[in-house]
Amino acid sequence: MAKQTVAEQLVETLVRSGVRRLYGVVGDSLNPVVDAVRRTKNIDWVQVRHEETAAFAAGAEAQLTGVLAACAGSCGPGNLHLINGLYDAHRSMAPVLALASHIPSAEIGTSYFQETHPERLFVECSHYCELISNRQQMPRVLQTAIQHAIGRGGVSVVALPGDIAAQQVPEQAEEHALVTARPTVRPSESQIAQLAEMVDQARRITLFCGGGVAGSHDEVMEFAQRVKAPVGHALRGKEFIQYDNPFDVGMSGLLGYGAAYEATHECDLLMLLGTDFPYNAFLPDDVRIVQVDVRAEHLGRRSKLDLGVWGDVGETLRCLTPRVKEKNNRRFLDRMLKKHVEALEGKVHAYTRKVERHTPIHPEYAAYVLDEEAADDAVFTVDTGMCNVWAARYLTPNGKRRVIGSFRHGSMANALPQAIGAQFLDRGRQVVSMSGDGGFTMLMGDFLTLVQYDLPVKVILFNNSSLGMVELEMMVGGLPAFGTGYRNPDFAALAEAVGVHATRVEKPKELRKALRGALRHKGPALVDIVTDPNALSIPPKIKAEMVTGFALSAGKMVLDGGVGRMAQLARSNLRNVPRP
Repeated sequence: MAKQTVAEQLVETLVRSGVRRLYGVVGDSLNPVVDAVRRTKNIDWVQVRHEETAAFAAGAEAQLTGVLAACAGSCGPGNLHLINGLYDAHRSMAPVLALASHIPSAEIGTSYFQETHPERLFVECSHYCELISNRQQMPRVLQTAIQHAIGRGGVSVVALPGDIAAQQVPEQAEEHALVTARPTVRPSESQIAQLAEMVDQARRITLFCGGGVAGSHDEVMEFAQRVKAPVGHALRGKEFIQYDNPFDVGMSGLLGYGAAYEATHECDLLMLLGTDFPYNAFLPDDVRIVQVDVRAEHLGRRSKLDLGVWGDVGETLRCLTPRVKEKNNRRFLDRMLKKHVEALEGKVHAYTRKVERHTPIHPEYAAYVLDEEAADDAVFTVDTGMCNVWAARYLTPNGKRRVIGSFRHGSMANALPQAIGAQFLDRGRQVVSMSGDGGFTMLMGDFLTLVQYDLPVKVILFNNSSLGMVELEMMVGGLPAFGTGYRNPDFAALAEAVGVHATRVEKPKELRKALRGALRHKGPALVDIVTDPNALSIPPKIKAEMVTGFALSAGKMVLDGGVGRMAQLARSNLRNVPRP
């Protein structure tokens, strides 16, 4: 019986860790691994057109499942292309294993053809990054990398020279148990007691939630009911906390809406739950602040804390809620709910007034119709820039939908690659890429990946022929827009040329039919929506650093773009407010 090669051992270990796809582009140094994938059951090689797409796709898959995902790049330029998607996965705490194949081991350090040093290049965007320079290092290095990615939540990188991958392992290595599930983290007894005391002493409490509240919706609602607290959220927390939430006061940040900003500033105890919200200018500096996070290194790095609590949000609240006294005074909560409705009511006209006659199409209206037509369990991937705005304000969460974006790394061109990873995960689930024309064209080559694998991704293209968010930053800074315009083709015609169902929409009355047809189509589809590039309203008193630093209060909104169905949700919550 032939001995196992290092490449075969690597692939077998990936399969045992739950990896079902390896995204990448083939290349000579990677060939032993790709061939091992070809001959191994329960794992597939996914051939993309650009390695950056491979990393984004793996990161999206990991975010949706919490299970390890993997990507690979050949030596030098090949694996170097992974870096942007790996940064995004790492900052999103997505468990991803990246294989960076390397030049022949005897040539390392000689400025050989395509030589780079991946063990140095990927250090900043990984928890673990090591070079396998000897076949005896397998499988321990790989297993250590896997445990780092899963245990700490983020990226691990293994650099492997192609000649070593092709070598036989010296002997059949022992299979070590792989830990593939994260534990819950319970705060210390002293922290729970201190937190309960602070909650009991406070008269006005606000909860501000981030992505760390995933899986803890019921616990947050029970606690908010007990202490009569308004609940705001960051963009990453929207999909997990906004639905079925009678305490909702909207979102804070540059893209924010509603009364979240007021609620966080007018309370006397602000509880930051599972959020590493980076825009500290939105956070108050004159109220008591408690932060709860499973990552201890996140505590206190955005604002001064009166108490930092190391623990899962759900586990912390399960311990805390029974210990605090129930509050009966709803005045602060009801006042914030009313402010929230008032703030949203003023935005409704932005997508309802004369929309049937306005051309180019209001992007707000396009996002509103998309939200209505998309499936209840759709996965939305969202390009950075103005598509973030439309997703934040128009996509209605319901506990089943998912929204993935480059919300921490802020990369362009993330939506289409992330949609590829999401669709491979479940071909029967509707996956919608909300793409901007700038982001779409940056990695447009991987639109062909949809065709090659017949992936039924729906690309909804917001085509305003410009880099809208960058143009906004320039305008607010007193600069003329420069270098932001695009001369775009007819994207629907391009899509049709490669065999994809496509429609170009220039009139609002044609929009709903086009979206409905694309979303119901069984294969890949594209809708090229020609949108208004002037869908921005710039107030006169805005400092440039407020936009570029994303430090803008809700009372000084840069973007005046409507709020979709959120106004209706807010009005329904007012039914809980006692009438005078």
